[in-house]
Amino acid sequence: MERFHKTSRKYETEVEVSGHLIDSMILTRIFDRIMDLKGEFEVIEFRIGKSNKDHSYAKLAVKGRTAEHLDKLLKEVYSSGAVPTKLSPVKYRPAPKDSVLPENFSSTTNHPTQIYLNDHWINIEKPMMDKAVVVYPKENRAVCKAILEVRKDELVVVGEEGLRITPPERPREGVDVFQFMSNQSSIERPTLTIARKIARDMHSVHSSGGKIVVVPGPAVIHTGSGMVLAKLIRKGYFTALLSGNALAVHDVELSLFGTSLGLVLADGTASAKGYRNHIAAINEIFKWGSLRKMVRGGALKKGVMYECIVGNVPYVLAGSIRDDGPIPDVLTDMVEAQQQYKERLADVDIVLMLSTMLHSIAVGNMLSSDVKTIAVDINPSVVTKLLDRGTRQAIGIVSDIATFLPTLARELEKLEGLANRP
Repeated sequence: MERFHKTSRKYETEVEVSGHLIDSMILTRIFDRIMDLKGEFEVIEFRIGKSNKDHSYAKLAVKGRTAEHLDKLLKEVYSSGAVPTKLSPVKYRPAPKDSVLPENFSSTTNHPTQIYLNDHWINIEKPMMDKAVVVYPKENRAVCKAILEVRKDELVVVGEEGLRITPPERPREGVDVFQFMSNQSSIERPTLTIARKIARDMHSVHSSGGKIVVVPGPAVIHTGSGMVLAKLIRKGYFTALLSGNALAVHDVELSLFGTSLGLVLADGTASAKGYRNHIAAINEIFKWGSLRKMVRGGALKKGVMYECIVGNVPYVLAGSIRDDGPIPDVLTDMVEAQQQYKERLADVDIVLMLSTMLHSIAVGNMLSSDVKTIAVDINPSVVTKLLDRGTRQAIGIVSDIATFLPTLARELEKLEGLANRP
């Protein structure tokens, strides 16, 4: 069955969309994308919800110049939550080889997605952006997979038929920090107010047994905020830490020598031959064999990595080409590092990204759009790049981490005190 027909020199398809179309800007996004791509639309039917709880409904005719142009329009429209009015089962084809996808494969967004399979809508497991969807018809299952994970003859979704994407909507319960921030970043926002709102969310998730993952960069150590992060880890706020070689190296350097990048953090002065301290720290780790062995042997007695190890908080350190060492605890196999990151991010509720462009963007690409994501960095472009690369649920806080992290810790302590009152 063709998805389009030619009328009056135009190719068109009818689509429909329901939900909180106006206050969540869903309909506006659909109109914008059609016009950006030089397409046309006609509103056939529109029913607006009578209250803030009611859904609205719209039926549109999407019109293109050619079949190919219409396909481009429909991909954008479907990714915004619309579906064809004439429901068709999802289409799939076998992968021709390991790590090779069939032609016209469907590439995922990071929004919750369903496929129409065996006359039912079923959820795609592990939604992430820029992945393929592998279908198991006999089991009524569909799984989001990276291209390297796809095996020969696995059934991969092709085309856009039988797919339903659900973009995030403005919550009905009122405005919290994630609506207040409106997916933007600004240096002018009040750090204290924002930290207080984030602390409330973190405290609520932690108290209910939810999962919070922290993604810190080495700037956390350089700015003297490492002790604050270590304290939060000791208190059990984080279920995993995801970072790289530099964070661990400078954390150990600070623990052993009182310096980070050769500077004495206690007074900001340069240490004699301090430039070699991070290499000396690496050498010490190699001497013991690993961070865990250093802790067990009593050589590492404090710091972020120490608290992770003694508190049994899982950590994954992913390597890069610029790493000194890297230390034995770092995963230099990027495929393995990606997989371990994904495992630690499964069913996470909040991700806190602290002054790291590389790992923030990497983690953002692994998250579903319904995960609350906070990115803190002194550089506005870091936060902007995270949003531009698809992690649109993220809130951006342009702030010195040495200001934000202690403020967040103080607000959490206040909430702890209130919770402990008789």
